[in-house]
Amino acid sequence: MKTDIVVIGAGPAGLFSVFEAGMLGMHCHMVDTLENIGGQCAALYPEKPIYDIPAYPRIDAMELVNQLALQAAPFKPTYHLGQQVISISEQAEAGYRFTVKTSKHTEIACKAIIIAAGAGAFGPNRPPLAHIEDYEGKSIFYLVTRREEFRDKTLVIAGGGDSAVDWAISLAEVAKKIYVVHRRAKFRCAVESSKQLEALAKTDKVELVIPYQLSGLKGENGQLSHVIVETLEGEKRELEADILLPFFGLAMELGPIAEWGLHLHHTHIEVNSTTLATNREGIFAVGDIATYPGKLKLILCGFSEAAMAIHAIHPLVYPDKALHFEYSTSKGISK
Repeated sequence: MKTDIVVIGAGPAGLFSVFEAGMLGMHCHMVDTLENIGGQCAALYPEKPIYDIPAYPRIDAMELVNQLALQAAPFKPTYHLGQQVISISEQAEAGYRFTVKTSKHTEIACKAIIIAAGAGAFGPNRPPLAHIEDYEGKSIFYLVTRREEFRDKTLVIAGGGDSAVDWAISLAEVAKKIYVVHRRAKFRCAVESSKQLEALAKTDKVELVIPYQLSGLKGENGQLSHVIVETLEGEKRELEADILLPFFGLAMELGPIAEWGLHLHHTHIEVNSTTLATNREGIFAVGDIATYPGKLKLILCGFSEAAMAIHAIHPLVYPDKALHFEYSTSKGISK
């Protein structure tokens, strides 16, 4: 099969790339290892509220994905889900620079590639607690897909970053009680989120357990009864708990991407900040996986990067056609 652009990764930045490509008359195929579109937004926190999307004072992550899919729909992207890109070769047929091959033996000839793979292959960082595997998926969870599942439960949330704080704020609306465990008083999150958490800590809904860290688990048959926490000085507490939510970030692996000859900085792809081009001609990277001086890991920045990358790709797809910039209000959407 053939297309203009293969987009690797069907998260927000990838989906918006499809829209931007369609506006310039280019067609996309999308490949993602997950069974559904949406990337981390859909897989890890579909009900998590997002506050910094322009024109949306608040929007849940899954609703954002749904809106992006609707926006891309007029341009009829072809989705290849539940499969991983395992190789990129430049022995494609005339007019098509690359051949992209997936783990399900799908082969796509294309003229350019956008890598929008977010964190790459990801999984949770698990706390080193004895017998934790006995509770995982029963009363220990590394993500929240439905808030209702935690209604009237006593929760222990561990971590000090955005995920821990944001979920403590959100789940306070449904949970019976929340203990937030962190090893220091300062949280690594947005200032406004920290203020909201501090306000909740003045109620009987949320208790900040500081400075403590996870030490052990109590329960039977996969159901927690208590979470044991401990200070660096050895002072211990047992927190009554129905559920433990450890939010210690993701363990990220690039997987096959690491073998594609791209310039990497740790688990990120180095790109030109104005075109999002990688060191391999015809391959671009946008969203969380892309890095450059001054990079901000925000979804709205991923949208901007997608637009810039698509405009840089246009001459690769249409080498003999000048690109005349037009606003969407003038051009409209092709049906």
